[in-house]
Amino acid sequence: MTNLVILGTQWGDEGKGKIVDALAAEARFVAVVRYQGGNNAGHTVVVNNQSHAFHLLPSGVLYPDKTCVIGNGVVIDPLVLRDEMVALESRLGSAHARLLISDKAHLILPWHVLRDRLSGGAIGTTGRGIGPAYMDYVGRRGIRWGDTKDRERFGRRVAEEAAWNRAEVEALLGFYQVSREKQEELTIEAALSSQSVLQQCWPAIEALRNNATVSSGDAGSFLDEVRQRGGDILFEGAQATLLDIAHGTYPYVTSSHPTLGGVYVGTGIRPDPLRVLGVAKAYTTRVGAGPFPTELDNELGSRIRELGHEYGTTTGRPRRCGWLDLTILRYARRVNGLDALALTKLDVLAGLPSLRVAVAYRIGGELTRTFTVDEDELAAADVVYEELEGWEGDLGKARRFVDLPAQARTYVQLIEDEVGIPVEMISTGPGREQLLRR
Repeated sequence: MTNLVILGTQWGDEGKGKIVDALAAEARFVAVVRYQGGNNAGHTVVVNNQSHAFHLLPSGVLYPDKTCVIGNGVVIDPLVLRDEMVALESRLGSAHARLLISDKAHLILPWHVLRDRLSGGAIGTTGRGIGPAYMDYVGRRGIRWGDTKDRERFGRRVAEEAAWNRAEVEALLGFYQVSREKQEELTIEAALSSQSVLQQCWPAIEALRNNATVSSGDAGSFLDEVRQRGGDILFEGAQATLLDIAHGTYPYVTSSHPTLGGVYVGTGIRPDPLRVLGVAKAYTTRVGAGPFPTELDNELGSRIRELGHEYGTTTGRPRRCGWLDLTILRYARRVNGLDALALTKLDVLAGLPSLRVAVAYRIGGELTRTFTVDEDELAAADVVYEELEGWEGDLGKARRFVDLPAQARTYVQLIEDEVGIPVEMISTGPGREQLLRR
C-alpha cells in the first residue's frame, strides 16, 4: 500500500493537475483528495484536445471509478463548486467520479469575497475570499459545510455572523478610505445582508446536496476505511511550497499549507509515512508580487510566457517567468521530504540557443546553495547560474527518455544531480499522452 502526495515545488502553476490526472488512472488509487486551498487554485487537464479547468474539484474527477474528496482543510465557495459540477456534468453526464465533501470544510461566503477585495491588493491575492475565510476559520467564526444540512441551520449561522462581518467591512472601508463610487461598485449590502447571502448561496448548496453523485460526511473516516481495505489514496495539493503560509516567501503567500504537513491537518488521516512526488516546471513562474531572483523581465521572459501560455487559470493574470532555480527545488525537497520529481513544460524551452539554471546565490559576499525566504536577502541575492546548450525540435512526440534530444537529457540530469532525487515523469506537451515515465 503506497499513498502518494502530489504537490508543487515552486510558486504554483507547475502542472500538478496533469500529473494527478495521469496517476489517477492507476487502478490502485481508490480516492483522490484535495487537502487545502480553495478556488484560488486552477488545475487544467487536456483530454482528447478538450481542456478541463478545475478550481475546487480534484483533478481525478474525470475517472468514474474514483471517489474524489474535498477535505476539511479546503475552503469552499458553494457557488463555484455548484458551477463546476454543472459544467462537468454537461460534458460528461454521470461519467465522472463521485464527490465526498467533508462536513468540517469551511465555506467562502459573499462577505469573504468583499473583504478580500478591500484588503488583498497589496499582496496580490486572487480576490476570491480565500484569506478572509481562513481568518474566520482560525478566529472560530467560520461556517462549515456541516452547517448546511438544512436551510434553517444554515440561515441561523449566517445571521449569527452577519453583524461581525458588517463591522469588519466598515472598518476596512475606513482604513483604506474607499470612495463612495468604489463602495457602490462593490455592492456591499448584497454581500453583508444575511437574507441576501442566504438567497445567493442556498440554491447552490441545495443543488449540491441533492446531486446523486455528491455526498457529505467525515472525510477522515472514509479515508481511513480506504486504507484499512488496502486501497491507495492520491493527495492533490493546490498552490505550492513557496506559497505555504509558514514555509513560503511570506507575506506573499496563500493562507493554507500546500506542503506535506497540510495533508495530515487537512484530511484527518493518521500520520503514516507518505510517498511525495514534487511537481516542478522546467522554468520558474509566479503570479503577483514578491521576490523572484531568476525573473526574466525582458523579451525572453515574454517569449516563454507566450509559448508556455503562462496566464492564470483562475484569474487570467500574466505569470512572471524566469530561469529554473534549483535552490528552490532543494528547499522544497527538504520541507516536504520529496522522493522524486515530475518535470513539466520541458517542451516550452525548445528553440532557445542556450539555457541558464540557478544553482546557488551570493548574498553579502557569501556563496550559498540554500534557498532563503527572507525578502530582503532574496532582493540582494546575486544568482549563480550554470549555462547549458539548448535544443531544437518538437518534444511532444517523444515517448521514451532516450527519444529526447541529448541537450534536453543533460538538462534533466543536471536537475537530478543538483537536487538529489530522480525525475520520474517528464511532460512534453499539454496532452495526456505527452508524458514520459522513467
